[in-house]
Amino acid sequence: MASQPPSHPESPAGGASSTRSLTGRVAIVTGGGRRIGAAIAACLHADGAAVAVHCNTSRREAEALAQRLNDRRPDSASVVCENLLDPGAPERIVAAAIHAHERLDILVNNASSFYPTPIGTVSEKNWQDLVGTNLKAPLFLAQAAAPALTGSGGCIINLVDIHADRPPADHVVYAVAKAGNAMLVKSLARDLAPAVRVNGIAPGAILWPEAGLAEAEKDATLGKVPLARLGCPDDIAETALFLARDADYITGQIVAVDGGRSVSF
Repeated sequence: MASQPPSHPESPAGGASSTRSLTGRVAIVTGGGRRIGAAIAACLHADGAAVAVHCNTSRREAEALAQRLNDRRPDSASVVCENLLDPGAPERIVAAAIHAHERLDILVNNASSFYPTPIGTVSEKNWQDLVGTNLKAPLFLAQAAAPALTGSGGCIINLVDIHADRPPADHVVYAVAKAGNAMLVKSLARDLAPAVRVNGIAPGAILWPEAGLAEAEKDATLGKVPLARLGCPDDIAETALFLARDADYITGQIVAVDGGRSVSF
């Protein structure tokens, strides 16, 4: 019979303890130097985890974040800089995190390329980039991390997208990659059970694209959100904290954090 993962302490009444935290655990957050990734890294760290902040082109931001975290708790954050599209990068990222922090409990697959690819303009480079960052890298990172996560009874959290189910116009490659990412969550949840839980978070309108949107486009987007406002990175970070710390009996699920947009398309 397969071994069971370590359980969290329980209260005398049999419910989950109100004092649980991530103290003593180690997380990798890909794309952790900025935007949503930085919020996730900071949130997990604030709850006690040591964090390996992965970056590619955002090394300055990642190092600044790690410095702030280490100022709060020495030797609790490290930076690993790798292009996820490079052969062997997932294995190097996992090895670097374990070397720095001596174990691994949480893998957050957050890094993602995002841009439109209208039919007639799609290139091989687009395919390699969008599928590589949104689907291939999360798979190979999970594979590289699986032995350590199995040993620690850890978890994987993938950042998916509400558009994995309902694709936006002119984003065919991105939508295909995120749909594959959603299936990756479910497949890994089966294949890595019972020791490793695997879940996803599907953000809605949290941050506007860095390329910018016209005000009319922003208004149109928010008009589809029942809560009628933009979310914030902390909404995603706190969901990741819940899935990592509190969700012992949840696996194979994708939580939409979108202000209700996924029920109002």
